Amino acid sequence: MADDLLVEVLRAAREHGPSPALTDARGRTLTYRELSTKVLSTAHRLRSRGFEPGNRMLFSVRPGPDAIVLALGTVAAGGTVVFVDPGVGPELFASRTGLAGPGWAAAESLLYAASAPGPLRAIARRRGVLLPDYAALPLRHIRSGPWLPGVPLRAVSTRSLAAPVADLPLPDPAPDQDAVIVFTSGTTAAPKAVVHTRGSLAAALRALAVRCELGPGTRVHTDQMMLGLPALVAGAHWSMPPYGFAPSADPTALAAGLTGATHTFLVPTDLAAILDCGVALPQSLRQVLLGSAPVLPPLLKRAREALPDVEFLAVYGMTEILPVAIATGAEKIAHGGDLLGRPLPGVRARIAEDGELVVSGPNMCRGYLGEPPMTEHATGDLARLEDDRIVLTGRKKDMILRGKTNVYPGLYEPAIADLPGVAAAVMIGVPDEIGDERIVLAVVPLSDAAPGLADRVRAALPALIDAAALPDEVTVLRELPVSGRTRKVDRSALRELLAR
Repeated sequence: MADDLLVEVLRAAREHGPSPALTDARGRTLTYRELSTKVLSTAHRLRSRGFEPGNRMLFSVRPGPDAIVLALGTVAAGGTVVFVDPGVGPELFASRTGLAGPGWAAAESLLYAASAPGPLRAIARRRGVLLPDYAALPLRHIRSGPWLPGVPLRAVSTRSLAAPVADLPLPDPAPDQDAVIVFTSGTTAAPKAVVHTRGSLAAALRALAVRCELGPGTRVHTDQMMLGLPALVAGAHWSMPPYGFAPSADPTALAAGLTGATHTFLVPTDLAAILDCGVALPQSLRQVLLGSAPVLPPLLKRAREALPDVEFLAVYGMTEILPVAIATGAEKIAHGGDLLGRPLPGVRARIAEDGELVVSGPNMCRGYLGEPPMTEHATGDLARLEDDRIVLTGRKKDMILRGKTNVYPGLYEPAIADLPGVAAAVMIGVPDEIGDERIVLAVVPLSDAAPGLADRVRAALPALIDAAALPDEVTVLRELPVSGRTRKVDRSALRELLAR
C-alpha cells in the first residue's frame, strides 16, 4: 500500500466498484464506484470555485456519507479539513479558528440557521449552547442539507459539488500534505491542534485494517472515522448509526443496527450498559473494539461470558498517534493489570527516566499547528515494558500528592475494580486547606452488591495495594460523572462532587 490516505481509499473504490461502501442511518447506500465519483467530482468543483492547494476548510458536518465525501474531496483538492466544535463557546471558537486560518467553512444548514440571530439562536442560548454566527464568518461557505433561513445565499451545497463529472483522474500521491487538523486541548489564549498528513493517516488506517482483518465481506458499524476509513481502504462495508446515537441509552436499537455487522466500536460504558440489559447482539459480530477510556478486566470478563464468540480488542492511542497498541480481552484478563499490549508494527515505544511512555512511528502526526515538527510524542501516561508489552501504571497529571508520597491511581484502580461486587473504581485526590490531598476512592457497585460494599472494599485494600496508597475514604456512587462524546470519566467533576 502507498502511504497516502486518499490514494488508498480511491484505489479501493476503483477495485470494488459495485460493492457497497457507505450506508447511512436511513439505509441509503453508496457503492464504491459512486463514492469515488463523488469525491473526485467534489474536488474538481472546489478547484473550479477557487479552492487552492493549502486552503483549510472549517468542518462542522455530522458524520455521514455527505461528510465523508466532502472531507475526502477537500483533501483531494489539496486542502486540509479543520475540525472545530462550534459548541465550545464563542471565545474559544474564535481563538481556534484564528489559529487555523481557514478560508472556507462547511456546516449543516441547521447549524447556520441555529447560529444566526433569531429565535433558534435564542432557544440554543437558553439551553446553554452559545453558537458563533457561522454565516457571519468572513469565509467561503458550503452547506450540507436544504437551504434554510440563516444560510448564506451564496453557500454551495454538498450535493451540487458531488454531482458526477466523468473520467476524472486519480490524484497523485502526496503523503506529506496536511489532511486533518484536530483541536485537542489548550486555553483561549493558547489553543492546541494536532496536524495529521495523508501519510500519517494512511499508516494508522493500514494498522487497524490489518489487525481487524477487514476486507470484502466484512461490515463495520460505527460513526468513528478511525474505524470506518480503514474499512473503506480494505474494501469492506461501512454502515453508520444515527448521529448522536448513544448505545447505552438504547441498547436494543444498537443491536438492531448491528444486524449483519462483523465489527463495531464501543466505549466501555456503552458495553457495560449492553451487558446490564441483556440485549442479544447478532451472531455475525466478530470483533468489538473498545477505547477512549480504560478497559478493565472485570468488564472484559463479563463481556467474554456473555459473548464468547466475539473478540474484544482494547485499543490504546491518542489523537497524536493512533493506534499505539492493541490488547485482546483474553490478554488483559490474564495479565490482571492495565496491559496495553505490544506496540503495533512500525510503532516505537520507550520509557523515559520519570516513567513516562514516549512513542513514535509512521502514524504519528506532523506535530501541533504552529509548532516545530514532532519527532516523538510524550503520552502523559506512566508505563513499564514487560517483554515488549506496554503496561500502564498511571497518569502523570492524575498523580495524587499526599504528604511526601506520590500516588498514581492507575497503578491501583484495575486491581480494586476486580474486587467482588465492584463494577468500577476511581481514586481522586481532594485538596485540603493546606494544599495536601486526601485520597478518596469512589466505587460503583454491581447491581446486587451495594449494601456493605464500602466496608468490604476497605477491608480488602490492605492486602491489595501499597500502604502508602490506602485511601482516606471509600464512598459508593451509583455512577461516575463522564464527559464528551467518548464519555470518559470526568475526574475534575468527580473531584468537585467528592469535595462537597
